[in-house]
Amino acid sequence: MQLPERFVERMRQELGEAEATALCEALATEPSTAIRLNTPKMSCPPFEAEVVPWSADGYTLPERPAFTLDPAFHAGAYYVQEASSQFAGYILSQAVGGRAQCEGLRVLDVCAAPGGKSTHYASLVGEHGLVVANEINRSRAAVLADNARKWGLGNMVVTCNDSAHLGDYEEWFDVVAIDAPCSGEGMFRKSEEACEQWSEANVKMCADRQWEIVENVFDTLRPGGVLIYSTCTFNRDEDEALVQRICDEWGEAIEPAQEVDVADEWGAVVGRVGAFQTFRFFPHRVKGEGMFMAVARKAGVPTSRRRMPKARREVIAAVEKRSEQELSRWVKEPKRMRFFSAGDTIYACWAEHYDEIKALSSRLVVIYSGVALGQIFKGKLKPDGALAFYVGLNRDAVATAELSLDEALQFLRKQDMSAEPFVEGVNMVLYKGLPLGFVKRVGGRVNNMYPASLRILK
Repeated sequence: MQLPERFVERMRQELGEAEATALCEALATEPSTAIRLNTPKMSCPPFEAEVVPWSADGYTLPERPAFTLDPAFHAGAYYVQEASSQFAGYILSQAVGGRAQCEGLRVLDVCAAPGGKSTHYASLVGEHGLVVANEINRSRAAVLADNARKWGLGNMVVTCNDSAHLGDYEEWFDVVAIDAPCSGEGMFRKSEEACEQWSEANVKMCADRQWEIVENVFDTLRPGGVLIYSTCTFNRDEDEALVQRICDEWGEAIEPAQEVDVADEWGAVVGRVGAFQTFRFFPHRVKGEGMFMAVARKAGVPTSRRRMPKARREVIAAVEKRSEQELSRWVKEPKRMRFFSAGDTIYACWAEHYDEIKALSSRLVVIYSGVALGQIFKGKLKPDGALAFYVGLNRDAVATAELSLDEALQFLRKQDMSAEPFVEGVNMVLYKGLPLGFVKRVGGRVNNMYPASLRILK
């Protein structure tokens, strides 16, 4: 891979000759691979692995396995997320005073696709917390929604909007995380396309777009809330200079968050720009890809008041009482949940999230929220594939069938299957105890209900 000459020159100017040379040499090596476990589904890594020092559930792998052929990956038991990216979750937990203090937080994750950081935040904030993950690009938002479904915690809302529309939700969030679109210099060894498309004009365009996003969403952060800014690039125009611009614009409204402790042996380069603590990840210093992150907090005293913007439309509606009994038997804690319909699908969410989901749906394009349950036909639920991934699923609601690896891959490819492993009617498909989805046996025929958007094409 040939690095852009002007990029190399800029790195020499910004980092010095020795550091720039080491960086460029590292960008010519193979990219790193890491995963993060979804601990309600999996407690130990399924591969030989080494712990990511800043991520309690993260592991680096010595080589990249064939994730596509591992049913546990499709079950949402782990997420393939490189190690540097997982530092965002560590920043959040440190900036609020520890992992336990993350419970119940409301997080806005902007530019969230494909969902690595969003699902990480969802794990940290727990069932009482809520993650609103926004992605403006519709096809990328669809991937984000699929990953939210597979993660299966039921505490995410996936939206597809211009960041300007998010500003209506003033002081709604305890955390605003902006994983800004960037020139992608940190991805050069993973993507030849990123390298080929790099230009100084693109760097400037990205910096302008990043600033526009920050301006659009800053007011959604409540006083006392944490602001996390990140890119996967190295240049200062999109990193330190952008953070300095935030400090210049909002002045005393920005103050330091709680200090994030970083061990020297981790290899991250820690700095400070105004109120922001900054972190640089270089592939010649860490077992991870190139990243920049920064954290500060919004000054002021937190309040419990949250202004609800005026609704523009009614998108979700409570389900009929006669359907609730059937829906209730599919979840472990039905008394703590609300059931609602959106379009032709019935969803469930924690009762404490219902008003927020309703308010978000009234003004934004929400493409997924809570957990999709399915559709009611003749008083019985036809389960949505997402329900199998939900950690709060009541497994006693449906027959289950444990499949071999070959059978599981057949199911995941949405191929025809033998009726032998299944009983008559709806069955939940398991692999090593992990739910993968549903089939329906009718006599000697099996209807594979796995979502077409998720099927293995390989």
